[in-house]
Order: sequence, then structure tokens, then C-alpha cells
Amino acid sequence: MVSHVLRPLRAFARSYFDDTSVHSRAEDGLSAVDVHLRHLRKVFEKMRENKLYANLKKCVFCAPEIPVLGCYVSKSGVRADPEKISSICSWPTPKNQTEPRQWLGLANYLHKYTKDYAGLIQPMSSLLKKDVAWNWRPEHQDAFDAVKKSLASAPVLMPPDTSRPFHVVCDVSDFVIGCALMQFDAEGCERVVSYQSRQMKPAEKNYPVHDKEILAMRYALIKFRFTRIMLRYGRR
Repeated sequence: MVSHVLRPLRAFARSYFDDTSVHSRAEDGLSAVDVHLRHLRKVFEKMRENKLYANLKKCVFCAPEIPVLGCYVSKSGVRADPEKISSICSWPTPKNQTEPRQWLGLANYLHKYTKDYAGLIQPMSSLLKKDVAWNWRPEHQDAFDAVKKSLASAPVLMPPDTSRPFHVVCDVSDFVIGCALMQFDAEGCERVVSYQSRQMKPAEKNYPVHDKEILAMRYALIKFRFTRIMLRYGRR
């Protein structure tokens, strides 16, 4: 209902179920705040026309950063929820087979912030197999600590900007393929849009290196949906 009502305003007002976020930037000589107030007025008018009401206690106005679907969005980009990162990084060393599953359930949600995430957790995969005796070894602890360290320094991701060129960085190892969607921002700094990776299937591990590289490129094309979101791109 809300999405349908606000569809004419979707250029600056996006809805997810009954949550709506209004984003604005300076334009036509007006400050970002002035434009934002203009956008808010249009949203409120549309809501009034359709007899929709907002809960004032749940509203946040003129905020430089807002929580959206488990992350925080600002003009700088998208960053992981610090509470989620804190929960992952403060998790004690697992003592049984159930605990790594619970921990990975949290960490997997933030995989796009971690370079080579699938490679980092690869040593822990053997512990999750059926009929495998619990035996927490140094390599498991190293993997556990590596993911924590990576998420503790997770980058602020750049939202895709289709007015700028994209490029993709692909990487392969003996067991994992990975890729990163990258862009240069307005200041000329190279930024990460998203990291993606996965462990290879048994048959894929036997591929020649060249075929593994092609596999990684294909994976990137699928994960980043080039034909939908990119106007121009390059490969590196």
C-alpha cells in the first residue's frame, strides 16, 4: 500500500513494507536541508491524500545517517550495523558444533563487507559436516579470528552510481573464487561497492587455473547483474 501510494515520489522516497526513507541532496542552488524539507512536504501531502498516518515516535527527521535493513546509510555510503559487528567480534571461542553455526549465521549476513569471506571461513566448513567429531584446531581459531578482524575494519560501501564507470576485481585460489565490484567516487578514490565469494564445488577444484579465472568472472557477472545496473564497466 505505502509503496504504491509513494510510487510517483520514488526518485527521493523509497518504501519497504511500511517503512519509508526520504533522501535529498543540494540542487538548483538550494541546500540539502531545503531540498529535504521540500521532499518531506510532498511525501506528507501524498500520505494525507490517501489517509496514511506516520507514527511520530518512530520518525527521524533531517538525519545525516539512518538505519535501513540492518545497515546504516549516509551520504558517505553504506556501513554495517556496529551492534552486529560487536556481537560477532565479542563471540567467545566455540565449544561445540552448534556454536559455529550460530556465529556463522551472523557473520554470513555481513559477507559483502569482507574480502574473500568464503576463503576466510573455509577451514571451519569441515566442522559443520555431519558425522564429524568436534575438534577445534588452531586453523579453526585462525579463521575465526580472521573474520572478526576483517569485519572490525569493514569498509563503508559505496552505493552503485550508474553515471560512473564500474570495474571488477576477480580472484581465485585452490578452493575459492571471489570478486569485488569497485567504483571511483567524486573525489577520485577507489571504493568498494560489494564483495562476493564462494567456495568451489568438488569438480571445480580440478579446473585448470585459466578455467577457474573464467569461473570467477562468470560468478561476478551473475552476482553483480551487469545487464541491469551497469552502463559502462571494465575488468581488472
